[in-house]
Formats: sequence, C-alpha cells, structure tokens
Amino acid sequence: MKAQRTQAIIRTVLILGILVVVNFISVRLFGRVDLTSQKVYTLSDASKNLVRSLDDRVAIKAYFTEDLPAPYNNNRRAVLDILNEYKAYAGGNLAFEFINPEGEKGEEEAQQQGIAPVQVQVVKEDKFEVKRGYLGLVMLYEDRKEVLPVVQNLASLEYDISSALKRLTTRTKKKIGYTTGHQEADLGSMRQAQQLLSQQYDLVPVDLTSSMPVPQELSALLIISPSMRFSDSAKFKIDQYLMRGGKVAFLMNRVNATLQSRFGNAMDLNLDDLLEQYGVRVNPDLVRDAQCANISVMQQQGPFTIQSQVPFPLIPIASNFHPENPIVKDLQSVILHFTSSIDTSLASAKGLNVEVLMRSSKRSGRQTGFFMIDPFQRYTPADLAEEGIPLAVLVRGQFKSFFEGKQPPAEVTQSPETRIVVFGDGDFMKDDYLGNRGNLVLFANVVDYLADDAGLITIRSKNVVSPPLEQVSDGTKQLLKYANLIGPPLLIVLYGLARWRRRVAVKRMMEAQS
Repeated sequence: MKAQRTQAIIRTVLILGILVVVNFISVRLFGRVDLTSQKVYTLSDASKNLVRSLDDRVAIKAYFTEDLPAPYNNNRRAVLDILNEYKAYAGGNLAFEFINPEGEKGEEEAQQQGIAPVQVQVVKEDKFEVKRGYLGLVMLYEDRKEVLPVVQNLASLEYDISSALKRLTTRTKKKIGYTTGHQEADLGSMRQAQQLLSQQYDLVPVDLTSSMPVPQELSALLIISPSMRFSDSAKFKIDQYLMRGGKVAFLMNRVNATLQSRFGNAMDLNLDDLLEQYGVRVNPDLVRDAQCANISVMQQQGPFTIQSQVPFPLIPIASNFHPENPIVKDLQSVILHFTSSIDTSLASAKGLNVEVLMRSSKRSGRQTGFFMIDPFQRYTPADLAEEGIPLAVLVRGQFKSFFEGKQPPAEVTQSPETRIVVFGDGDFMKDDYLGNRGNLVLFANVVDYLADDAGLITIRSKNVVSPPLEQVSDGTKQLLKYANLIGPPLLIVLYGLARWRRRVAVKRMMEAQS
C-alpha cells in the first residue's frame, strides 16, 4: 500500500510538472488553429512577403502597461502573438521587446517616443478608479520611425502593423492624381479617405482645365463625382493618359439626387461617348434594392410627431461581389447612395475584358425618367423584379483612343495593357456617406489595385463588417417565426413521449420475465 501511494504521488508530481512545462513553452511560442472563413487570425501572405523582403533590421518597442483590466489586457496578448508571427517569417530581420512604462521616467520615455497615455477604468477595493495606461508600438528602421500610438481595434491590428512596416521601409511614395476643374468632390468632404490614402501615397491635384497634360508619373487618376460638363480638351487629357498606360477610376453620379430635395435629375457630364469607347456606359437611372439601409423620417402619429426608421431602397446595401477580384472579394457589404447601373455590353466587341465587381441583390430594379424621391413609397414585386444589376465594373485590355481621327488628333491611338474602374456612385467614400467601414476599405482597395499595390488589400478587407442578412419572402419569415416558437417545445414533448414509451416497454419486459 505504501509503495502504491508513493507511485501515485510521483505520477501526480510528474503530470503537474509536464503541465507547467507545456504551459511555459506555449506562452513563449505562437501557434493557433484558425477556423474563420477569412482566416482573420492567420497572418496573410502579403504580410509574410513584406517581412521576408526586409533588407535591414526592424526593431519594435511595444509600450504596454501591465496588469490592465479586461479588455485591455487582451490587447497585449494579441500584440505578442502577432509580433511572434511576424518575427518567425522575417528571417532575423525583426526583433521586438515589451516595455512596461513604470514611474515618471518610464512614462516620459513612452511619451517622447510618441505613445500617448489612455485613461482606463479599474475596480480596486470595490471602487472605480481611473488608471493611466500605455498601449502603443514604436517601429524603428534605419533612421526612420513609425508610431502606432494606441492599439485599440484588434480586428485591424495586422493591417495597422503591416501598413506601418510598409511606410517605414518604402523610400518613395507613389503619386495618385485626382482631377479638379469640374466641381469634383473636394478632399475636405472625404477626410477619412484622404487620411487613409495619404499614409501610402502622395495625393496630387490635376486641373483638367489647364493647358498641362495629366502627368504620366501618376500611378492612377481618380475622377470623383464631377458635376460639370467635360470639355473635349479635358477628355483628351484623360484619353491620352490612358493611352500611355495610365489607370483611371471613374466614380460618377449619373443622377443628381438628394433626400432633402425629394427630387433627382440626370446630369450630362459629356463623358458618355468617352466611356462607351472604353466599353461601358453609366446609365441615367437609379437602382432600388430590397436589401437596403434604413433612414430616419418624421411621421405623424395622432397629435405627436415621432422619428422612426424606415427601409429606403434607393440606398442599397451591396453584398453581391466578384468572388475572385482582390478589390472586393473579402468585403461583406457596402452602402451606396442613389447609385446608377452600368451597361457592359459594348466591351466584348472592342476586345476588352470586363469584371463586374459589385451587383445588386436578387430583389432589385431601376427607376428611370422622372426621379421623385419619396421615403414612404412602397414598391411592388414588379418594381423589384431584377437580379444582379451591375453597380461597379473593372475593364482591362488595350484601349483604342476616342480621339483617333478627331480633333484634337490623338498622339497615341492605342494603349498598352491597362485598366479602368467605373462606379455608378461617386459619393460612397465621402464622410457624410460612410455607412460602414466597408465603404472606406472599398475606396482604398480601388486605389491600391490601380496603383499596382494590391498587397495590403487582402489584409485591409479582413473581417470588415458582418454580412447583411439574406433577403427572404414574407412567407419564409412567417414559417421561420412559427418554427422557432413551436419547434423547441414540440421537440421536448416528443423526447418526453419517447422516454415514457421506452420506460413502459422496459417495465413490461421486466414483468414478463418475472
């Protein structure tokens, strides 16, 4: 008995020792099984290639206050895990250390590096107290520095770190042009988009009304929601930039409509013939969709006026994306505002390849002619009888000049292999219309793709927003409703009956045997 007791104690001690060693090793080594559809918790190929290509050592200092309460303590663990992954693929060119900025000297060092303190609430001795904490990263490369002052959004952590590493190690920024002179969108109306793009690119205004051509060193040219007619000279500059291999995004409002005016009118921008030469046409219509956003309206209820939310089909939520194109394949949804449909029937005859990036849902339609905007209008099934209306397209190939044989005569009549992107909505990236982060990500993805800088697209699009609910018929809704109400109690009753019948059968069998 004594020997058995000794063996049991030895086995217990060995098991505890093994658990302690395994736990010690697991804390210091990274490893995970990612079951998410988009591999949200797995380092993307773009990030792996980025750190593999480092030609010099990057040092990362993580200033994180220890013993912070949830959820801030999870941030430190998430940063440690992802930095371990970066280090594993960097081939010795990335090192990091965690620093707990304690005391006046420690806090002063963190603040000198650009890490701002954050105020967090902690419970101590049954009382709420405000504690100052640090949750930031400093990246050093050669004589350059990038700072992430606060790590808050873990969903975008990989993108934040990879984009910072890319900025840190890129010696020259690419230039992105945006046209002016035709009442295009001002950068002040899309500050979030401007801030996001400015981290990776130099944004350059291009005045199409001047005598200067579009600079050919631009990696891409953006035409964002113009509202004035384009002259032939302005169209010529766009055409010749494209003919020399430039990439252009036409983000256009074909119908000028606002909810405030309750009215819309088709705009003549004098770009239809130019786009038709490139294989597409933005139609003068408005797409309505049963999968749409809600708007706030004032309604009269007896003597009271109340504010309520009503679905508004002229603000569709697009979730039907091209499954392979990197611009959209990882997006879940985008909110569009008074968008127009796009005709792609001309492209094949011109030898151009078209990919429809974004389509309407299974229950959609188009409004043409006289555009009255009524938020209380109820649409019939016939009004929403179309499916998969093109809302944004990518056209690739060798384009022929619109000005071949015309005035002014084209200097270059055919382009090399290049591409354009055309949207029937020019407002989706503006601050006033950012219904969700997917809009901002989509705009940045368009620019990255045109600028041949698609590496960060796959990271940025990870886990952006939850997909919208699939549209179902009223009959299906009622069926699901009553199935949820009746189904669980019915299953319990059936299970009870089965158990009762089994007990009766067992009892009868035992009585028969006795």
